[in-house]
Amino acid sequence: MQREGNGHREQYETREHDVLIIGAGGAGLRAAVAATERGLSVGIVSKSLLGKAHTVMAEGGIAASVGNVDPEDSWRQHFMDTLKSGKFLNNWQMAEIFAKEAPDRVYELEQWGALFNRTPEGKISQRPFGGHTYRRLCHVGDRTGLELIRTMQEKVLATEADIYMETTVTKLLKKEDRVVGAVGYTRESGKFIHFKAKAVIMATSGWGRIFKVTSNSWEGTGDGVVLGYDAGAEIVDMEMMQFHPTGMVWPPGVRGLLVTEGVRGEGGLLRNSEGARYMENYDKEKMELSTRDVVARANYTEVQEGRGSEHGGVYLDITHLGYEGIMKKLPTMYEQFKNLADIDISREPMEVFPTVHYTMGGIKVDPETCATNVPGLYAAGEVAGGLHGANRLGGNSLSDLLVFGRRAGEGAAAFVGESVHSADIEGDAVRTEIGRVLEPLEKGGEGESPYLMQQELQVAMMEHANLMRDGDSLKEGLGKILALKDRLPNVRVGGSRLFNPGWHTAQDIRYLIQISEIILRTALERKERRGAQWRLDFDGPDEELGRINFIVTKNGQGEAGIERREIPPMPEHLSSLFEEEKAKA
Repeated sequence: MQREGNGHREQYETREHDVLIIGAGGAGLRAAVAATERGLSVGIVSKSLLGKAHTVMAEGGIAASVGNVDPEDSWRQHFMDTLKSGKFLNNWQMAEIFAKEAPDRVYELEQWGALFNRTPEGKISQRPFGGHTYRRLCHVGDRTGLELIRTMQEKVLATEADIYMETTVTKLLKKEDRVVGAVGYTRESGKFIHFKAKAVIMATSGWGRIFKVTSNSWEGTGDGVVLGYDAGAEIVDMEMMQFHPTGMVWPPGVRGLLVTEGVRGEGGLLRNSEGARYMENYDKEKMELSTRDVVARANYTEVQEGRGSEHGGVYLDITHLGYEGIMKKLPTMYEQFKNLADIDISREPMEVFPTVHYTMGGIKVDPETCATNVPGLYAAGEVAGGLHGANRLGGNSLSDLLVFGRRAGEGAAAFVGESVHSADIEGDAVRTEIGRVLEPLEKGGEGESPYLMQQELQVAMMEHANLMRDGDSLKEGLGKILALKDRLPNVRVGGSRLFNPGWHTAQDIRYLIQISEIILRTALERKERRGAQWRLDFDGPDEELGRINFIVTKNGQGEAGIERREIPPMPEHLSSLFEEEKAKA
């Protein structure tokens, strides 16, 4: 359907679905399967191409207590490991649901055609990973995320879901405080689309591109969390950004590219320039398989104190596996280093350094249904906060996608089934948004370059919100971000809408600035050392803050309002697990 737009006489299409899913990674695709199984019309919007989701970067495995290698594993132990890794900031109800349902989601994926590595008995193989008590990661070599996406895409393509590739959503539309759709445009042509929907599921991944050194590709600009925030959704734990301990260091063009934790899971050793295996100084018991926050700080500290490698990292050595072992268990890593750095990891160590990889924070959701506080809006995957607390365990991201992707799809479907409201909205809201999005293209004269602003922002976040932080630096960083925010109205880009990356970046910079401001504000509020929030101006964890989540909402003035919200106590059947463990110790 063609509609006339604003004063530019802009044309836009209207597409209507029962459920609109924004994001085509593991969470979005699993939600689509769940919603289509209920007989609903589903639209999936992907900012990039189908198959290019960040899910493929979760290489090491899917964490689930199937007990194929260590039969003594259980959902209870997985739950406890997740809470301990998250320093008990996690939503314990989410963590319980997650740990209980992860095995079923893995077996379901297998039934749908995923090809896992096998034990000698023919069961799904499991490898050790940092912070997990048992060997728990069900894996496909070091390409597990890629296999998950391949399997889920085939499943979705067998449904009647419509897929809108290379399409950017710029605003969620509301009617009477309820989300009823979205406005977006196609990246190739710049044509606008009004998506009508009875429910919207946000599954848009994270926002690693606020940092200069990151494993995230260009898509990770935080569109989803800001779209939700602008629509009134609560967001939680935004100060918690995960620095993966091992990103590539050399050559400079690939600095930050992920080196899977599977390397350490298969026995990789970390050494400094003096040849010392230094992890015994940071976690004598778990060594290289400590949690990500601990290993990342250890790697960072070794370099800061002058014991770094030639190119400013540390050495990760997996040569003991030999060429055959590496090609069986870590083929992607071999090819990555051989092709990009001309390094044969079967003969020499890798140089690695922490890289921004994941966010623990995001849109606050109901654990059962993945509903937000805004009627009609749901969220799942990395864009949703609560499960991981202050630090995510490796491997928990893929099972998170499957468990809560399914629950979001079912939750949205149930909402649609109970809904008596129409998804109609006044055309003025669509036309106003189209005018706003076109504004950077239509300004005359000089203006701000969105590219240069993004570079400034990334440098500021690297300097002021890195692995280790302090109050003065965070305040200075906030000042820089607010100065960038003041310059946002002056962003201008040349050219037409056709194939115009500058115009796309003009949309992204708004999200990046908003997220950076919120991260800095919440990091200033959390005055302690806990997980990914490591304040050098405080000695350790604060007992009171260990019971508090920081909830951010957009206040009446359009600014970020921060609320301290106490985490409810765990019920006896969960708290007793930790008490029993303590008694045994």
